[in-house]
Amino acid sequence: MASTYTFSSAPLPLDDSWDVIVAGGGPAGCAAAAAAARDGARTLLLEATGSLGGMGTSALVPAWTPFGDGEKIIYRGIAERVFEASKVGLPYSKQEDVNWVPIDSERLKRIYDDLVVGAGVTVRFNTFLAAVQRKEDRIDTLIVANKGGMAALRAKVYVDATGDADVAAWAGVPFHKGDEKGEKLMPSTHCFTLASVNIEALQKGEPLHASNPKSAIFDILKSGRYPLIPDAHICVALIGPDTVGFNAGHLWDVDATRPETVSAALVHGRKMAQQFRDALAEFFPAAFGNAFLASTGSLMGIRESRRIVGDYELTLSDYIARRSFPDEICRNSYFIDVHWAKDAIASLPEHHEEWEQASLRYGKGESHGIPYRCLLPQGVENLLVAGRSISCEQIVQGSVRVMSVCLAMGEAAGAAAAVAAKRHAGRPRDVDVAALRERLTRAGAYLPPMPAEAVH
Repeated sequence: MASTYTFSSAPLPLDDSWDVIVAGGGPAGCAAAAAAARDGARTLLLEATGSLGGMGTSALVPAWTPFGDGEKIIYRGIAERVFEASKVGLPYSKQEDVNWVPIDSERLKRIYDDLVVGAGVTVRFNTFLAAVQRKEDRIDTLIVANKGGMAALRAKVYVDATGDADVAAWAGVPFHKGDEKGEKLMPSTHCFTLASVNIEALQKGEPLHASNPKSAIFDILKSGRYPLIPDAHICVALIGPDTVGFNAGHLWDVDATRPETVSAALVHGRKMAQQFRDALAEFFPAAFGNAFLASTGSLMGIRESRRIVGDYELTLSDYIARRSFPDEICRNSYFIDVHWAKDAIASLPEHHEEWEQASLRYGKGESHGIPYRCLLPQGVENLLVAGRSISCEQIVQGSVRVMSVCLAMGEAAGAAAAVAAKRHAGRPRDVDVAALRERLTRAGAYLPPMPAEAVH
């Protein structure tokens, strides 16, 4: 049995001046904070690192997933504003591009800064959530820690955009993690950047993606000379002059709620990134012979951790049926992007073909709705959850977890939080969803008219 220590402290300073506090400054949190402040709420955004953006900035995820359904952009409002701003000046992309657009992480940091500060949000960087204090069915205070010491913060409404449902879980909200046994979380990836790449040779050569049977990644794996490279997962994006971002390789048994596993993965991931550089220099020398490892993510690329139990659980059946909901607050068209389990490592081209068949991609113009109820955690009245931790089945989380969807969900959560704080005594469940949908539509969201059969 682990030993325990009873913590005692002098009274903490309390700041109870906030209408809305958003925990987590990734895409969902930035959109939530900006929307809440835009709609008149005094809003505080807490971020544990020194920059906003999460996976697209500190984790160096090198490209956006598609922003459209094959016919039109469907992640609109704040999401589209961020996306369009991020494309300006990219050397290898056009402003009209919609699919797999590269990310300049430094530019994206400034875009998020401008978004939230311009909306009137107060931001606290390098501030960690330390505890959640609950009274009856409500969160009373958040305890945070930073260089100023520990402090208590209170708001009328809270938005959990931590990515790991930390606020919700620490407030006692039930949650799932992994499969029905609480196991088999999707693997993580430690993204990295290579510079001094010969872009012309890269573009003329065989594509590195595992969908290409002639990709150098299969020769690398077959050689056995780079044992830290575990599988054929390799996605590249041309993010700047002679500079390529990589979402490559997998790290299993990484649980974002267990710091010891993330710490070990960061150490391993940095070594893996160097092996990718060395392997590509050997097997694709025309492009990577002079390349060097410029950076690795300061955050681990986490795909999955906790999923709350909410008022509605989005299911695979909903995804397959392209279902609409009366209370949907955004649409989603991204495929079921579930990465390989440890016992199903993909090292051959046919393995990628099997993964592709399991992805259940939509046709042009197809999408499904995400209900507002998925953002409402059971058991706590003054809390919304936005981002990859919403209430959904594990397989569906593989679709709704990506940054474009998180931006759309975040805007809805922030708009709802502002209304709940001002008009409903801090209770998001009392928000008029029809009015919320109308507000989001006026702000540019894509919310098509409900079909008659949308009764779920």
